[in-house]
Parts: sequence; structure tokens; C-alpha cells
Amino acid sequence: MDTLPALLELQGIHENLRIIQRDLTAFPPDMSKLDTELKGILKRQESATKELAEARTKAESLSGDLKLAQRLEEHAKTAVKQSTHKVQYTAAIRELDDRERQKAAVAKPLKEAETRIAALEKETTELEIRRAEVQSQFDELHQIFLAEHENQVAARGVNMARRAELEKLLEPAALARFNKLIQQRQGRAVVSVENATCGGCRTKLRIPLLAELREKGTIPCEFCQRILFLPPKP
Repeated sequence: MDTLPALLELQGIHENLRIIQRDLTAFPPDMSKLDTELKGILKRQESATKELAEARTKAESLSGDLKLAQRLEEHAKTAVKQSTHKVQYTAAIRELDDRERQKAAVAKPLKEAETRIAALEKETTELEIRRAEVQSQFDELHQIFLAEHENQVAARGVNMARRAELEKLLEPAALARFNKLIQQRQGRAVVSVENATCGGCRTKLRIPLLAELREKGTIPCEFCQRILFLPPKP
């Protein structure tokens, strides 16, 4: 099966969709301001959620450490009460002092972690409230914006439908390679060869590669990996 026509048309559709997407995201100032704020909120929400999870994990670990320190402190207090000799009592007091310091050393960072958790929980709640407000305002204006650009919206639907049809004609491996090139090569996955030169990277092709291209119809450029083809002779 000659896939070149499908690849060329598919490449054109990708370019059409890129232009349409550019037009449909060229928001007026009021929408652009909301869009920027919304993206900033979403980014901070993601960061705050990660920080909150880390703080909770840290607090859970410190809480376990504190419980252990408290048990050891209680044991030390019991040892002090049960001491009957001066030497034994002195050692028990020293042990109790150590356990109290150990508990204090854990209690402080735990308190700080709990304070951090409370602040992050408050922030995430406030962020979500603001996100919902901004999203609602943006969606309202966006509906008006799309209505004013109904031709581009309709064209996008037509192009996406045709893209799906063409993609079904290609083998999965060929389609995956094409899509990868579209992303990596600024939308130019398939290029013609003119004067034995790749139309993408402008590299001169070796004679054996030209012979292979004439035989197979398409080959990858050995330099930029784009799909090469020979244009029809006039």
C-alpha cells in the first residue's frame, strides 16, 4: 500500500489544526488575563498538593517518633520513682533528662509540620474556590468567543474527523513514527527531495540512498529522520 498520499494529507491536516488552534487561543485581553490566572492557579494547586502530601508524610513519621519518645519518657519516670539507692536514682534522673530532651527534639518539628499542613490545607481550599470562580468567568466568555469563531470551530471538527479517517489507513508503527516526527520536526514529517537534497535538513543525500528512494518511494533521511519522497516529474 502506498501510504505517501495519506501521509501528505495528514501532514496538511496537522498544519490546519495548528493554525485553527492558534486562532482559537488568540483570546481578547479579558479572557487572556483569566486564562493566565487560571494556569497560575492550577500550577500552584499542583505544587501545594505535592507539598501537602510530603508534609503529611513527615508529620506521620514524626508522630510515631513522638509516641515512642513519650513511652520512653514514661519508663524513665517510673524508673525514677522506683529508685531506692542514690546511685540508681542519679542514673534514672539522667536517663529521664535525656528522654525529655529527645521528646522535645521531636515535638518541635512535629508542631512545625502540623502548622505547615494547616497553612497548606487553607491555601488549597482558597485556591480551589478561586479556581472555580475564574473557571466560571472564563467559560462564560469562552462560549461567546467560540460563537464568534464558529467557522474555525466547524473547520476543526472537519479536520479532526478526516485525521481519524486517515490514521486508520496507516499501520500503527508508521503512524507512531509519523506523529513523533510531527512533534520533533515542527510539523514537517514528510518532505520532498530536490536536487538530491533533503527538503527538511537541507543535507545532500548519498547516491545509494537516492537509488533506494527511487525504488521504494519513501525512505527516512539518515540525518533528520524525516520521511523523504521524490516529487512527481512535471
